[in-house]
Amino acid sequence: MEKEKFLQGNEAFAEGALYAGCNFFAGYPISPSSEIAEYMAYELPRRKGVFIEMEDEIASMGAVIGASLAGAKAMTATSGPGFSLKQEHIGFACITEVPCVIVDVMRGGPSTGTPTGPAQGDVMQARWGTHGDHPAVAIAPSTVEECFYEAVRAFNISEKYRNPVILLIDEVVGHMREKIRIPKPGEIEIINRRRPNEAYDDYLPYKPDLGGVPNIANFGTGYRFHITGLSHDWSGFPTNDPKRIGELIQRLTKKVEKGEDEILRWEEFMLEDAETAVVAYGSVARSAKFAVKCARNAGKKVGLLKLITIWPFPVKPLKRLAEHARKVIIPEMNLGQIVLEVERVIGGKADVIPINRVDTELISPDEILVKL
Repeated sequence: MEKEKFLQGNEAFAEGALYAGCNFFAGYPISPSSEIAEYMAYELPRRKGVFIEMEDEIASMGAVIGASLAGAKAMTATSGPGFSLKQEHIGFACITEVPCVIVDVMRGGPSTGTPTGPAQGDVMQARWGTHGDHPAVAIAPSTVEECFYEAVRAFNISEKYRNPVILLIDEVVGHMREKIRIPKPGEIEIINRRRPNEAYDDYLPYKPDLGGVPNIANFGTGYRFHITGLSHDWSGFPTNDPKRIGELIQRLTKKVEKGEDEILRWEEFMLEDAETAVVAYGSVARSAKFAVKCARNAGKKVGLLKLITIWPFPVKPLKRLAEHARKVIIPEMNLGQIVLEVERVIGGKADVIPINRVDTELISPDEILVKL
């Protein structure tokens, strides 16, 4: 049945996860993400799912990986300090190709920082937090409705590409409330991981299939296979063969690159004739959109590129923007984590102007209007 609900962004994430078929959650309470755990603690047992409050963030991520390998659609939620603790296991999930979803509701840092204040300081951590070359998918919703739909999409991407997917929001989006429509079951496509169809003895857990993504069996279903964080061959057992190691690392990255048309998402607003463009994400994109409307009403040719997928980085829309925009403004609640990526992509074709704030206050439309 279709429903309308008045939800926080955090609650919308939980609703989206449940809609996508999430049936396992392991987490550790941490502001400002705790409402996700609270929501799942109530809903999962009612739906014959499993909720576990773990002893710490590291164990939470380990439980999520184990549950996913057993066939569950698994998720955890955290904030900056907890996200840091999860990084080793996120790297393990990348190299072992374990589907899972991690929500990071960003707050002020570093360290304990400001637990109840918003920030956007985890953007680079989402890409480079774990060591080594690895694929990264990170999505940054800016509305409560997007929290729902992007949670569903995160599970679909994770299942299809056998990769962790990170949902990045800040405290403002996590705690604000808006009315959203919960679609009927079946209205949104739900993607499930592909299963092997060969005989048990012929199964190779890391043999590439469609798009370079191996099929995955559930532990306990008769398929016996080895899981290791070491570089491995198709059998799953460790290898020191440089050829096999190189093939593995290249494939992990290329499987995501091949799916970029599906993974990338952005929104263009009044960009057709814009001489000045704002590039923003998360709650700051809301301030930016209002500022652009005000500037347009004053006769200025300005527009907004709202990034929804942060990683992989959306190169194509930025290159198109640089064909006509002379100035690009980047407002962020950090000291500049996306601005250098924008500069890299634009390649000097436009002036790139940052607006930065790190005092746990939201960047206001007025601050952006001053620059415009």
